[in-house]
Amino acid sequence: MGNLLKVLTREIENYPHFFLDFENAQPTEGEREIWNQISAVLQDSESILADLQAYKGAGPEIRDAIQNPNDIQLQEKAWNAVCPLVVRLKRFYEFSIRLEKALQSLLESLTCPPYTPTQHLEREQALAKEFAEILHFTLRFDELKMRNPAIQNDFSYYRRTISRNRINNMHLDIENEVNNEMANRMSLFYAEATPMLKTLSNATMHFVSENKTLPIENTTDCLSTMTSVCKVMLETPEYRSRFTSEETLMFCMRVMVGVIILYDHVHPVGAFCKTSKIDMKGCIKVLKEQAPDSVEGLLNALRFTTKHLNDESTSKQIRAMLQ
Repeated sequence: MGNLLKVLTREIENYPHFFLDFENAQPTEGEREIWNQISAVLQDSESILADLQAYKGAGPEIRDAIQNPNDIQLQEKAWNAVCPLVVRLKRFYEFSIRLEKALQSLLESLTCPPYTPTQHLEREQALAKEFAEILHFTLRFDELKMRNPAIQNDFSYYRRTISRNRINNMHLDIENEVNNEMANRMSLFYAEATPMLKTLSNATMHFVSENKTLPIENTTDCLSTMTSVCKVMLETPEYRSRFTSEETLMFCMRVMVGVIILYDHVHPVGAFCKTSKIDMKGCIKVLKEQAPDSVEGLLNALRFTTKHLNDESTSKQIRAMLQ
């Protein structure tokens, strides 16, 4: 298997333990078709993130326009500033749809019989790596979005202006690009604190509901196994030493947190209960052993974007660890 090595020296409880080479995993012939499809989507992920990071918004122009409603020049200036930003926001939203379809294709490949999810992740390490890359992108996108209130302010101004013009029977050219139906869908997307994670959660739940002959455990076991893969690589010096860069360490931590959150949204009782197949205490411990400034955002993601942390079934110890 080369890049994916089993940990043969120990078995801890019932958690699967692997080493997945996130840096060098290459597709086999059996994986290549799906791998090519997902790669075509992922090749745009870095430009999406760079575009989002550079997003400054039209706050000053909008503020001037609102404070001077009768100044036509200021209205035009605000509108001309907002329109290209809305086109950019549409690009982000359309990428989420492509990512949703890519995730469903991956889940189909990584959960189908006759192999167990563990066997799939061992046999199809390149697809597992792409799954990890989707999660890595998702957390990075949502971190940037949460830190940028200009996105929702710009889009709200756009929708108000469009509505006002529609009342006055005016049609603007940008409506050919972002019509009312598209604007409604985008509005729901950006209203979410973590829109990409919500997209992945919905995609995973849709996958489970559409594949009624496939036990939900196939999907949740795939997620819990990926979590265990990441935790073991992070806590085992022998495996951490195989990473050639600090970026891979951060990648692994972000993927672990992403899978936990996805599992918590999809599994009926979540990731934090005693019956969970995820070693939550171990995962939190691994994060807290890293430099605080590098993991605070990930710990906050567990605190604020999970679904079941505050359930009665969550142990006081886990809650205390995340305080």
